[in-house]
Amino acid sequence: MLSLSKHLPQKRAFITGSASGLGKEFCLALAKDGWTIGMCDINESGLEQVKKEIEATGGKALPYLLDTANRVQFESVANDFLGETGGIDLLINNAGVGDGELFHEYSLDNWDWMVGINQMGVVYGCYFFVPTFRKQKSGHIINIASAASFSNSPGMAPYSATKAAVRSISETLYYELHPLNVNVSVVMPTFFKTNIMKNARGSSKIMKSASKLVEDSPIKASTIAYEILTEAGKGKLNIVLPKEARRMFWLSRIFPKVFRKQLLKISYKLHKRGLTAKDVKEVLR
Repeated sequence: MLSLSKHLPQKRAFITGSASGLGKEFCLALAKDGWTIGMCDINESGLEQVKKEIEATGGKALPYLLDTANRVQFESVANDFLGETGGIDLLINNAGVGDGELFHEYSLDNWDWMVGINQMGVVYGCYFFVPTFRKQKSGHIINIASAASFSNSPGMAPYSATKAAVRSISETLYYELHPLNVNVSVVMPTFFKTNIMKNARGSSKIMKSASKLVEDSPIKASTIAYEILTEAGKGKLNIVLPKEARRMFWLSRIFPKVFRKQLLKISYKLHKRGLTAKDVKEVLR
């Protein structure tokens, strides 16, 4: 049994981006411990399929169609969930999109789209559930950011900016809520198998390289989901994974000049001949 299941015995979770990838794996991992799961996504058929898997695994599924960038819709769904369950024990703001382009080539419409999902979706999730967490004086919030929140690679300004915002929001909430017995974790992973690039709007080699890194990663979303839930159960604020992400994280904090030189290698290769997935792997080693 997961530590979170022991610490939060009423087992009521609300998870965005539940129809596939990491969100789906969170649902299935919690279902094994008998959680009631408010599962949200824009993919109705995907939700229905995961609902069946949750129930077959031993959990209770409450599916909701939700565009996390839609404030009015998010508030309505959050209220429906709280009305159905009487409270919340675990919030996982997981829904997000991956995209990027050189700053001057990425349109302002795309910026609005990226910020709406990756940043404001997390803001809304926290905003509509934090009052209940405060009233209960119990619970846990897990926000999914990215190693991009501290790496700021060239061509990734929109994505990095939104994930840095998620990290900052999470750290602030950690200090605000910890005295009330409500914990907060922010997750900063590098590449693993998921469908985050499915809706990418960028068309450059940057996005093609990032997509290839995701596709070629030997790390499964199920492995990442279990590790996140395990580390969150230990009360960790910063969850950085896998090993290469932890290396990057500490290098950026302890040896920032060395870290900047590595990112400049990416930049120069990008300007000279475009960027390949091999280039990124070499720099991250």
